[in-house]
Amino acid sequence: MTLPTDHDHVEDLLAFLRDSPSPYHAVAQAARRLEKAGFTELTGTEEWKGHSGGRFLCKGGALLAWYVPEGAPAHAPFRIVGAHTDSPNLRVKPTPDTGSAGWRQIAVEVYGGVPLNTWLDRDLGISGRLTLRDGSNVLVKVDEPLLRVPQLAIHLDRSVNDGLALDRQRQTQPIWSLGAPERGALLARVAREAGLDTAELLGWDLMLHDVQPPGRLGAHREFLVSSRLDNLLSVHAGVTALTAAVGTVPPDRVPVLAAFDHEEVGSGSETGAQGPLLERVLSRSVAVRGGSGEDWARALAGALCVSADMSHAVHPNYAERHDPDNRPLPNGGPVIKVNVNQRYATEGTGYAAFVAACERAGVPWQRFVSNNAMPCGTSIGPLTAARLGVTTVDVGVPGLSMHSARELVGAEDPVHLARALAEFVTAG
Repeated sequence: MTLPTDHDHVEDLLAFLRDSPSPYHAVAQAARRLEKAGFTELTGTEEWKGHSGGRFLCKGGALLAWYVPEGAPAHAPFRIVGAHTDSPNLRVKPTPDTGSAGWRQIAVEVYGGVPLNTWLDRDLGISGRLTLRDGSNVLVKVDEPLLRVPQLAIHLDRSVNDGLALDRQRQTQPIWSLGAPERGALLARVAREAGLDTAELLGWDLMLHDVQPPGRLGAHREFLVSSRLDNLLSVHAGVTALTAAVGTVPPDRVPVLAAFDHEEVGSGSETGAQGPLLERVLSRSVAVRGGSGEDWARALAGALCVSADMSHAVHPNYAERHDPDNRPLPNGGPVIKVNVNQRYATEGTGYAAFVAACERAGVPWQRFVSNNAMPCGTSIGPLTAARLGVTTVDVGVPGLSMHSARELVGAEDPVHLARALAEFVTAG
């Protein structure tokens, strides 16, 4: 098993973040890395052949990849790494061109749990996918300062620092030009960037992104700061772990990466963790190897899943909002997330399996439990566990400013997570 050096992994992560402003771009970047490692892309409509090797399937903003070792029986249990490609942001409405008072604006709506103040006064680009008349999709990325959501000056809202916010609708409409609203102007600009004629476009999924590139921060450059660390950091670590397994994983398991979409809005879609995609793909992978219904049941019964999603580091200005005995810090290794109400799916068996993987990988690990006086977030872990009935453990890299337009994690932790995941899918 060959893993990148610490420096190479971090630099590749920064490039992955920079080139993945939307879930569709993240899928394309992950697919490129898988192809480079020898994985073959499949589609849902073609006949699947071959009993061993790496395969992957892309569906919109989701990607599923798996590696079947030579000689693996059809009932070989799965070792699943779950993550998600989407992040909270501002998404363009179906009728995007709007404006008032002599300004041209873009109509957007909030996607996921967005701290709106982090999106104010930032230079924003636009990205996503365009759907053409023939049903094909084209990725588009306008990675330049095109839009901005301006704050109201403090002279016009003296109470802004007291927590009084403008209404959500007005606060999130970005400006991009002067003049009256011009129907079709935004799509014409985006189509031109993609080298297309607007007459070819029949559909689109577009969103805004901060054009400030990811980078390092701190007195010793010990932190990473970027948009979309939640949860592209975990997607990148999962791809790294899966590609490192090629040729080294024993035939008694099948490593899997499930990078879902729409986690930030509940995962209730075909490509989300509540949807049928993972179950459909894994059952088909058993069938194509000659497996029966009994083999499928055995493969699930012995399966283990790590749900990898960003976690909370203790906040120095709000330490009282964290559990007093579980306060993760950046660069202390991935955390195991526990919640007795099953907002996280971790129980003793999965907990022990991940700790053992960390020990074999030689990486530190930490614990996270929410303050009992505050509601707990959740992840794809409970959804995957409920849908497939597999033992699941929720883990993640600890960070600050979760869901912000600019999140922060320790620079050592992405490597720690990738190494632990590589051990989880290949050994033990």
